[in-house]
Amino acid sequence: MNRSARAWTLFAATRVVGLAADVCAVGAAYYGAILLRFDLSAPRWGWAAVLSAFSVVALVHVLALVLSGCYRLAWRRTRLKDLSRYLVATAAACAVLTGLRFVLPVESYAHVRPPYSVTLICFVLASVALVIWRIAWSWLWQSRASDERLIERSVARMDAAPATGFVCGRTVMVTGAGGSIGSELVRQVLAAKPKRLLMVERGENALYQIEREVRSLFPAADVRALMKDVNDVAAMREIFAEHRPEIVVHAAAYKHVPMVEANPEEGWRNNTEATRALAGLAREFGVRRFVLISTDKAVNPVSVMGKTKLAAEQAVMELNCDCAAESLAPQTSFCAVRFGNVFGSSGSVVQLFREQILNRRPVTVTDPAMERYFMTVSEAVGLVLQAASRPEKAIYTLDMGEPVRILDLAEGMIRQAGLRPYVDVPIVFTGIRPGEKLREELGISGESAYRTDMAKIYVAKSAS
Repeated sequence: MNRSARAWTLFAATRVVGLAADVCAVGAAYYGAILLRFDLSAPRWGWAAVLSAFSVVALVHVLALVLSGCYRLAWRRTRLKDLSRYLVATAAACAVLTGLRFVLPVESYAHVRPPYSVTLICFVLASVALVIWRIAWSWLWQSRASDERLIERSVARMDAAPATGFVCGRTVMVTGAGGSIGSELVRQVLAAKPKRLLMVERGENALYQIEREVRSLFPAADVRALMKDVNDVAAMREIFAEHRPEIVVHAAAYKHVPMVEANPEEGWRNNTEATRALAGLAREFGVRRFVLISTDKAVNPVSVMGKTKLAAEQAVMELNCDCAAESLAPQTSFCAVRFGNVFGSSGSVVQLFREQILNRRPVTVTDPAMERYFMTVSEAVGLVLQAASRPEKAIYTLDMGEPVRILDLAEGMIRQAGLRPYVDVPIVFTGIRPGEKLREELGISGESAYRTDMAKIYVAKSAS
């Protein structure tokens, strides 16, 4: 069975189940209307006639729902703006039943002509039942939907105790604090009760948003919102001199492959030179631990972005050697952490797909064979904080399981939204963009990395 046939089979099965559920909802509404109209007693024409009339009531409601297009809507995707369609359907059913009562006034037609009052009460109850039924199902489905299902593996759970013990009572500096990873780092670091947290971010709105959030969640914490650019070496020096951070987590970087490919000089300046300068300041001011956020695209890179991050890793690792050679006291310990794609981060393919699905636009996939490694924000931050607490002066990476085919991810997200791939939402292939690989590499083979005593965390043998 091909993909379209499977989609249509699933569509038909779900609509049959939906139809049965709607008949039950209308039945409950109709019998509720009878009981309310006759003070919880049987009507004078008897329950047999009521049962006979229900077949007509149910048929009229189902036809109204079909003609109103309600069965083209997936319950999982029910939104507030869709509810008017169900109200139109029940109102149409009410009008038809009222018309039957008017054109068939003879008592012998009681089985097809419920009283006006019963029809009106049934309209109210059926409208409420049909809407609540769908909203409840939509809520249940969304609550069950998880990143784990889409990335096709279980999320790694990190032991927070070592990282918490390392961060607690120390001054921590996070660059790129307004980004997806940076803002989660801010939350996790504050939960570990640092002495002070320095949030460095050049984007005004991003910094405002994360500061407002943490002021609410951690009102007693010593938090400094510093609107500075990591490329401004003089400004960074002032921060180090005034606040003397003990731990620096450098998350500020350009990460979009096509954008950096089109602007290589800026990518090199921001990703490599800024990292080199910041790490140099960390060594100069005696920072205890410097953690560079890197990427799996730094493994055998073909893109400008990957090459800038690899160069940043090499610059940081060289400082470890320089510190040892010069016997600086105290020595700064440098490390880097390589990520795969962070699920749902700002500007990610997941965010793009969600926007396209929400607007019922074609979902754009570069190539049917394109694969990527994914991790959740909680995994990414857990790995960073684990790395900060470990003794190695090394490059860390996470065993992220099997890569996810981007086409499978797109189809899964469309289904998660209650829609049908290729039927409700088309998928189009746009071609591989400059600097992209079909498949990224983790670099965790026995030849290139060794496993640590922490689950799924590896240490690269060299930055190359």
